[in-house]
Amino acid sequence: MHTDVTPINRYPKYWAECYGTAPFLPTTREEMDALGWDSCDIIIVTGDAYVDHPSFGMAVIGRVLEAQGFRVGIISQPKWENKDAFMALGKPNLYFGITAGNMDSMINRYTADRKLRHDDAYTPNNEGGKRPDRAVLVYSQRCREAYKDTPIVLGGIEASLRRLAHYDYWSDKVRRSVLFDAKADILLFGNAERALVEVSHRIAAGEDVAAMTNIAGTAVILKEAPAAYKIIDSTRIDKPGKAMVMPNPYATEEVCETNKDKAEAEPIKAQPVQIQPSRHDAFTSAVRLPSFEKLKNDRILYAHASRVMHLEANPYSARALIQQHGDRELWVNKPPIPLSTEEMDYVFGLSYARVPHPSYGKAKIPAYDMIKTSVNIMRGCFGGCSFCSITEHEGRIIQNRSHESILQELEDIRDKVPGFTGTISDLGGPTANMYRLGCSDPRAEKNCRRPSCIFPKICEKLDTDHKHTIDLYRKAREVEGINKIMIASGVRYDLAIESPEYIKELVTHHVGGYLKIAPEHTEKDTLDLMMKPGMGTYDRFKELFEKYSAEAGKKQYLIPYFISAHPGSTDEDMLNLALWLKKHDYQCDQVQNFYPSPMCNATAMYHSETNPLKRVKYKQRDDLFVAKGDRQRRLHKALLRYHDPANWPLLREALVSMGKKHLIGDRPECLIPAEGSEASLTPAKRRGSSRHGAKRFATKHPNQPDIRKDGPAGQRNSGKGQNRTRSQGQSNRPATGGKPQQSGNARTQSGSKPAGKRGARA
Repeated sequence: MHTDVTPINRYPKYWAECYGTAPFLPTTREEMDALGWDSCDIIIVTGDAYVDHPSFGMAVIGRVLEAQGFRVGIISQPKWENKDAFMALGKPNLYFGITAGNMDSMINRYTADRKLRHDDAYTPNNEGGKRPDRAVLVYSQRCREAYKDTPIVLGGIEASLRRLAHYDYWSDKVRRSVLFDAKADILLFGNAERALVEVSHRIAAGEDVAAMTNIAGTAVILKEAPAAYKIIDSTRIDKPGKAMVMPNPYATEEVCETNKDKAEAEPIKAQPVQIQPSRHDAFTSAVRLPSFEKLKNDRILYAHASRVMHLEANPYSARALIQQHGDRELWVNKPPIPLSTEEMDYVFGLSYARVPHPSYGKAKIPAYDMIKTSVNIMRGCFGGCSFCSITEHEGRIIQNRSHESILQELEDIRDKVPGFTGTISDLGGPTANMYRLGCSDPRAEKNCRRPSCIFPKICEKLDTDHKHTIDLYRKAREVEGINKIMIASGVRYDLAIESPEYIKELVTHHVGGYLKIAPEHTEKDTLDLMMKPGMGTYDRFKELFEKYSAEAGKKQYLIPYFISAHPGSTDEDMLNLALWLKKHDYQCDQVQNFYPSPMCNATAMYHSETNPLKRVKYKQRDDLFVAKGDRQRRLHKALLRYHDPANWPLLREALVSMGKKHLIGDRPECLIPAEGSEASLTPAKRRGSSRHGAKRFATKHPNQPDIRKDGPAGQRNSGKGQNRTRSQGQSNRPATGGKPQQSGNARTQSGSKPAGKRGARA
């Protein structure tokens, strides 16, 4: 395994750099001819429309490779019924790069209830059906049919989160690593610029891709485990002892070796050049996970494997993972070393046109419209929410851009975006307020195995000073031509209350009346499984939010997001959440039913019905209630939308069966009205008309409730937009005030705003 890191902007350029920078990466042979190209070195196949913007994966990866000197072509949303569309640019000299796009194709295509969507925010005119189910597999098969011997490199959110044997919600079974089913040569996971640049230069130098078995951030198929590695069974890793830095890797770290002498702690370096092994066996041993054949028939073993995978996630000290699939071995190298600030500036400072490809004409691409005036200031998330895949994809170490780079992008938006009005829709990332936050002790950071730096409480080593973000906001407001800057990425409020000055800055200058935050639930047991803070933290943030809004002379409101049917959340828990909503007079318009996206901890909970946040045992394990089946999941969603008369029949039946009949009636403490009462009548009946009656448009009854419907998907899921990457907790609009996440040959995950922000979880 490599211990040296070559900055991605320091590689010698490939000979084709003489062709210069293309205004747009070519999508047709005519465009190639106009550039003077006889062939492409690399062809990226993507399930998204081609938008040349740093929030879109194909653009980021394409421009990074172009800056390395390669000629890069784009095949966007090809017709997949045969190989013809995959031959449009000819045979690539080096390889095909395959990505499903910024979203997992299954999350993009289906709701949390497995119902077909009819829209796609990453397609011109929001048209659905322009990419196949399991797009990575289909695209790979067609590329193989087109040019049998051309290497295939997988990347993007879909491949990244399916790199190991994984539970697949849509087929309700454990599937093999996508690398086997796609029959690809290598898989790149995470925001994979570092691995991609190395792979590209090594292939260009004539090296066989089959020999590239030790690149961080990649997965390959081997006939047998490498002889140089000591293979350790995963059941040994999940026991307290010398193999672990902490007795319980999911407990708060109170004492560690670096606490003995804090004076020895070194300042955080902006750009690591030499990575030293922080554990004696980190580069000489690998962890053997249970085989695919075992996992597909043993849900408890699956929870164990998921737990171990999350333990081996630190890019500085993680060990490689090995997993048998039939007679072959899946070899997953440790995660990639995060990009330095210099490298992040390099990636975001490339020559993006910042608009969709001209071939789309005047067609609207909703994901682009959402993020065209937003700026991604960082990557990664150390929150570790169990329902979110951002950490599994982008990592928990925050990768930051410099103030200068961000301010330059603001000027580019001002100068290049057609119709720019002076308003920036977001400065953020997976979260709004993790910019330049991180561990204050470099040695502890290299050894830490905690999945979250802020749960169950904020680690004492975490720097929570928001001064860099505050300074950035103030500098951004000074940019000429910028009139207003909104913050649309999700605010991690348990961090924000550590810096009241940040809340004041945010509330005074960057909230447009409403601020979305995500407590996700109200009940402690469920919040613990989500790895989210208790409601006391939310109350404290709300208090500060209202205080500073009043001081600024503004009427502003919090919009809380909640998840229904999360593993471990019982009917009683959901009822208590509904009663909390009613008490505080909240009516949820858009409700997120839990969506089990690949690889996240909550998906392991859903499948195994046990808790992988604790040591997994066959006996005396921590079993969980999991809402499964259409009726149970509809009930939990209905409780969040208790105010909708369409849900009242189901809720009445459920409340009676739960022994909560006293919550039905017209008293203030009741959740829903009794059947037959005036309040329970439908709007049409109150107007005295049927659906097509003459009084259909009569004046609204003064006591008629506001019946607001869910969005088109009825949920806020992390597929539509990652990154959100995350999978839960977003609105139905495409992407987190946020950005589509990147990864491998494309950027992501895990349903609502384009991935890349907290608003859009994978």
